[in-house]
Amino acid sequence: MSDETIKDLVKQKYGQAALRVTAIGSTSCCGASSSSSCDPVTSNLYAQEQTAELPEKAVAASLGCGNPTALAELTAGETVLDLGSGGGIDVLLSAKRVGPSGKAYGLDMTDEMLALARKNAEEAGVRNAIFLKGVIEDVPLPADSVDVKDRVFAEAFRVLKPGGRLAVSDVVVRGEVPAAIRRSVELWIGCVAGALEEGDYRAKLAKAGFEGVEVEPTRVYRTEDAREFLDREGIDAQAIAPSVDGKFMSAFVRARKPSTV
Repeated sequence: MSDETIKDLVKQKYGQAALRVTAIGSTSCCGASSSSSCDPVTSNLYAQEQTAELPEKAVAASLGCGNPTALAELTAGETVLDLGSGGGIDVLLSAKRVGPSGKAYGLDMTDEMLALARKNAEEAGVRNAIFLKGVIEDVPLPADSVDVKDRVFAEAFRVLKPGGRLAVSDVVVRGEVPAAIRRSVELWIGCVAGALEEGDYRAKLAKAGFEGVEVEPTRVYRTEDAREFLDREGIDAQAIAPSVDGKFMSAFVRARKPSTV
């Protein structure tokens, strides 16, 4: 399956998710009080005090792998970029932290998600959140324009200011995983297929020019934890357990662009 085919399917999936949230306001798995039946990757990512002041649909549309706002040390006046911003939850949280003198950009390729995010920003009264349409391989911003962002290492390095920081909350792999699992589009959308092995993560960041790379595990996933999720995708959890059990982890990944480049 080509990269373009995967991109189209992901775009379609996220567009449908945005429309579903807009129409009925689906229940999110992101809050601390979510039930144990939620997706084991996307559940319990945000503390209640973080989401209390956000529109319900911003929380409901969160489909990410982690909470990057938990690891980025944002300060007033900084500029932040969130790649794949979805319904805007991380952008809105970041905008509040950098304050009126700062800016929080959100980049997404899905028209439906962008419309939802802009509506959420308006409802939340957040005026320093700016949502852009584009793909993460080609960020529509000038070089050296962003202080903090996550994902896509080469583009991250390009747009970061000297001394700027990369903050990624992502799924990282430890060891080999069967190719069939990586080829599953539904798992790709859920942040599992396509995840980098830890050593590759470090090497790719270094190749892009980053320094001070840190990988901090936050959750190690067992096959049993993901049984309901895998069953929904038509995958026999028991059959694949020996190959994948404990090999996926959520992690905070930090790096910085050198002050002089």
